[in-house]
Amino acid sequence: MRLGILGGTFDPIHLGHLILGEVAREELALDRVLFIPTGVQWRKAGKEITPAQHRVAMARLAVEDNPAFEMSMLEVDRPGPSYTAETLEALVTERPGSEVCLILGHDAYEDLPHWVRPERIRELATLAVAARNGESARLEPPAIRLEMPEIGISATEIRERVAAGRTIRYLVPASVEAYIREHGLYGIRGG
Repeated sequence: MRLGILGGTFDPIHLGHLILGEVAREELALDRVLFIPTGVQWRKAGKEITPAQHRVAMARLAVEDNPAFEMSMLEVDRPGPSYTAETLEALVTERPGSEVCLILGHDAYEDLPHWVRPERIRELATLAVAARNGESARLEPPAIRLEMPEIGISATEIRERVAAGRTIRYLVPASVEAYIREHGLYGIRGG
């Protein structure tokens, strides 16, 4: 089985994440794309993030209509910080024989040397990298470049728009927008 891994804070998950997952699925001939919300985000220590149950619920809603997408609780259920190397080790154990592709944005790829055990990550997975905002990714083999369309959506912008009472329609799936409103996430104003 060819398995794509798309991890992130997903605070909130948005159409850019879903498009990246679908582009990777198609270009890399993946059988499944696992969306894995982080549990304890060590790279954003001290930064306020939405509780995991909300981020998981939004991710589940976002992926439910694509049979090739799956939401994984692997990092949320594991105590302590979420390290990609540990996640990949667990996946290789859970799904023996799977060929794993780790799907990354260009910014995450550039930051990879600062992650915990980056050499182990490269041993366990092929890196599939999508450039964003016109960035031209310089990739070290065997990383693969994904031809990602320019989307220009960020979770930060979505949170800011919600807090300001502005629309997020067409930035997130309708089910995620409804969830944000129903649960009053991101300092929602104007109901």
